[in-house]
Amino acid sequence: MSNPTSRRALVTGGSGDLGGAICRALAAQGAHVIIHANANLERAEAVRDAIVADGGSAEAVAFDVADGATTRAAIATLLEAGPIQIAVNNAGIHDDAPMAGLSEAQWTRVIDVSLHGFFHVTQPLLLPMARTRWGRIVSVSSVAAVIGNRGQANYAAAKAALHGATKSLSREMASRGITANVVAPGVIAGRMAEDAFPPEQIKQMVPAGRAGKPEEIAAVVAFLCSDAAAYISGQVIGVDGGMT
Repeated sequence: MSNPTSRRALVTGGSGDLGGAICRALAAQGAHVIIHANANLERAEAVRDAIVADGGSAEAVAFDVADGATTRAAIATLLEAGPIQIAVNNAGIHDDAPMAGLSEAQWTRVIDVSLHGFFHVTQPLLLPMARTRWGRIVSVSSVAAVIGNRGQANYAAAKAALHGATKSLSREMASRGITANVVAPGVIAGRMAEDAFPPEQIKQMVPAGRAGKPEEIAAVVAFLCSDAAAYISGQVIGVDGGMT
């Protein structure tokens, strides 16, 4: 088993509210965290600086996970420093509309980022990870992928696809000491949720009566990325205040 302090973790979408919380939680466990942003490198660098100020180890990168060639090149550069043993696929975008009014561009872009991005990032990490005989792959999905959500057919489709891919991947990699799991958050406090759900609507939707905190999702992701979670694989874990 590799030394936990030397493990490198890549978190896509690591510059957002939830991604930043995941990066901080992994850094607190001793991982060297590679914080990914799409275009806004400054936000990823701010997360990096906060982790380093707390005594952790981190770096910031920016590339578009939907672009296969760009992502392959970026991953190849990262792998020059050694294998990445923890991959958290958190990048995702919303572009909501009822399906009757959904454009092909809206459908395609949301699936490009969440689903094709998962493949573009994860696939090149697998063989180097397998050679270390230790790995953790966690993909961040959504309650929308489990129960659906009006106006989010594209988002729910993209995230639900991660469930099937993850279950298959878990079977392929289990003998190499690599687990693959999904965390499916419910309504989480932050910029994305506040735009979509007013507080009174959250009280009606969520049995717990409140939005979740990014740190509550990050704690589950960090656990799944730990040595203690070695026998958990192929699971979709809802963290949604009882919604599912």
